[in-house]
Amino acid sequence: MVEIALVGAGRIGLPVAPQLVAAGHSVRVHDVRAEVAHQATELGATWGEPLPETDVLVTVLPGSPELRALMLEESGLLNRLRPGTTWLDLTSASPALGAELAAAAAHHHIDYLESPVGGGPEAAAAGELTLYVAGDSSPFERLQPILRAFAKDLHYTGPHGSGYLTKLLVNLLWFSQVIAVGEALMLGQSGGLDPLQLRKILLDGPAASTFVQDVVPRMLAGDRLATFGLDRIVEELESIEDFASLQGVPVALTSLVNAVHRDALASFGAVDGELLAFTHLENLWRDRRQNPGV
Repeated sequence: MVEIALVGAGRIGLPVAPQLVAAGHSVRVHDVRAEVAHQATELGATWGEPLPETDVLVTVLPGSPELRALMLEESGLLNRLRPGTTWLDLTSASPALGAELAAAAAHHHIDYLESPVGGGPEAAAAGELTLYVAGDSSPFERLQPILRAFAKDLHYTGPHGSGYLTKLLVNLLWFSQVIAVGEALMLGQSGGLDPLQLRKILLDGPAASTFVQDVVPRMLAGDRLATFGLDRIVEELESIEDFASLQGVPVALTSLVNAVHRDALASFGAVDGELLAFTHLENLWRDRRQNPGV
């Protein structure tokens, strides 16, 4: 049995906890929201901040700012963990922060793996998350039984930073499809095409994708996938732009995708909805039809 502390009882962290309990581990859950304590204990975990005897720390935070505050501030966890602890981070963070965290963890003699997740709450509850793992290979090999307690697919991406970058690139293509497919649907409708028929045609051609197969029907039904916040989408896209700037990589399309999501954020606020950028475009189209001269 491994003593595991899990910090971050949100959409991913909370359903991961019972997977670890079911694998026979002692799991102690903590979150800044004390009101979720009863949910954690109902799932078989205990509640409270990580203890000195913690073997493995698992963090899953909303984003880079929260992760930095938790681990790197003067009172942060890295200053309180005992040397030799293994730290597994499931947050979708920036590659730049990953480099800082790796250096700080090494200074405190902590084995650190970044392992942002693919898949939402349903995948977490089913133990079928995808992990993009980066860091030293030895803790990765050592932690595989724990990782496989809640993940179906493990992708080892290499040195620190590469796991966070991989997750950001996966999401970049997802967010880009929201814009590209959304514009195609609106263009089709403007020309009199039935959007469901257009989807069937797209699935028979070179533009076929999982997005067109699974997500377009939900888009057309008005489902905006309230599993991720618009503010977090913009945060991730800005991290990619920052990384691209450092590397000198031209990312004009990424900047356009981010601009649309920033506009959507300004319109709707920091609310949940992975497809709200499409709603923003629909609203612009509606306004232009109602006010053609504006």
